[in-house]
Amino acid sequence: MEELKNDGTLDKIINAYLDASSKNKTLQSAVYTSPAGTDTSKGTLKMATSADFPPYEYHADDDSILGIDAEVAQAICDKLGYKLEIEDMKFDSIITSVSAGKDDFGMAGMTVTDERKKSVDFSDTYVTAQQAIIVKASSTASGQSLAQQFKTNFIDGSRWKLLLQGLGTTLEITLFAVIIGIVLGFLCAVVRCAHDQTGGLKVLNFICKLYTTVIRGTPTLLQLLIWYFVVFAAVDVNKIFVCVIAFGLNSGAYVCEIVRSGIMSVDAGQMEAGRSLGFSYSKTMWYIVLPQAFKNVLPAIGNEVITLLKETSIAGYIAVTDLTKAGDIIRSRTFSAFLPYIAVALIYLAMVLILAKLLGMLERRLRESER
Repeated sequence: MEELKNDGTLDKIINAYLDASSKNKTLQSAVYTSPAGTDTSKGTLKMATSADFPPYEYHADDDSILGIDAEVAQAICDKLGYKLEIEDMKFDSIITSVSAGKDDFGMAGMTVTDERKKSVDFSDTYVTAQQAIIVKASSTASGQSLAQQFKTNFIDGSRWKLLLQGLGTTLEITLFAVIIGIVLGFLCAVVRCAHDQTGGLKVLNFICKLYTTVIRGTPTLLQLLIWYFVVFAAVDVNKIFVCVIAFGLNSGAYVCEIVRSGIMSVDAGQMEAGRSLGFSYSKTMWYIVLPQAFKNVLPAIGNEVITLLKETSIAGYIAVTDLTKAGDIIRSRTFSAFLPYIAVALIYLAMVLILAKLLGMLERRLRESER
C-alpha cells in the first residue's frame, strides 16, 4: 500500500473514480492496467467484497467488478506476483469468509474503528469518506416514468440476463435440494415410525431425532454459513453444491415430520392387514402404508417445496448469484430502490403459482384411485 501511495498509483485510481462519481457516473472500464510482463506465477489471491457500494466496488455493465477497492487490490496483487479473484457476497459475510480461510483478504469500504481492530487486521487507511444524509425531494427522486425506469433497470446493459441467470441458479439449487430433502425425510420418517411401532432401530432413531431437532431449532441462514465456513472451510468446493447440501438437509428435517405424521394418520389396521397376509414389516410399509400416507401429506410437502424455493434467497450470503442476488446487483447499478425487487418478487410469485398448479394436478390425479 505504501508503494502504491509513493508511485502515484493510488491517487490515480481514487481521483478517477471520485471525479466520475461527482458527475453521477460510474466508470465502465478499469483505470489501472497491469504493467506489461507482470509475473503472476505465485498463484491466486481471493478478495471478498460486497459489490454494491460505488465508487468503491460495483458491477459494471459487463458484470465485471470495478471500483476503487477492486483496482487497488489488482495493483497490490500485481506487485506481489499473484492473480486476483474477486468474490461478491453479502457485506456481513466478508469478515467470516476471510477468518475461515475461504478468501485471502476483504476490501469493501470498511471503516476502521478501535473496536474492530481487536478482531480484524486492517491495512493502512487509504481513503477518507464523508457521511451525508439524503431525503426524498418533493418530486419523484428519479424524475423518470415507469417505462423509463423499466428500461434503465432491465433493458439497458441487458440487465434482464442477470435475472435469467439468477433464476437458473435458484431453480438448480431448489431442484436438487428438494430431491435430497424428500429422500432423506422419507427415510428418517420410516425409521422413527418403525421405532415407535416395533421398538427397534434405537440408534438410528436417536440420530434421526437429534437431526430433526437441531435442524428445526436453528435458522436456515446459520446452517448455510456453518456448512460453508466451518464444514467446508478447508475445501475449495462449489458454492452451489454447498447450498444444495444445506437446503436439502434443512428440508429433510421438515419432510421427516410431515411424512411421519402422514404415516401415523394411516389406520393401524392397514399394517395389521398387511402382516396377516404374510408381508414383512418393510413390504407392508412400502406397498400399503406409504402410498396412503403420501396422498395425505402431499399438500404439506408441496408447501415445504414452496418454502424451500423462497429460502434459497439467502444464497447470496456465500457469494452465489441467485435470483435475489441478481436483483441486488441491478439495484446497485441503477440505484432504483424498488423496481428490481418488485421484479424479483413477481418472478418468485410466478414460480409459486406454477408449483401450486402442478401440485393441484398431481393431487387430483392421485384422488382418482380412491373412486
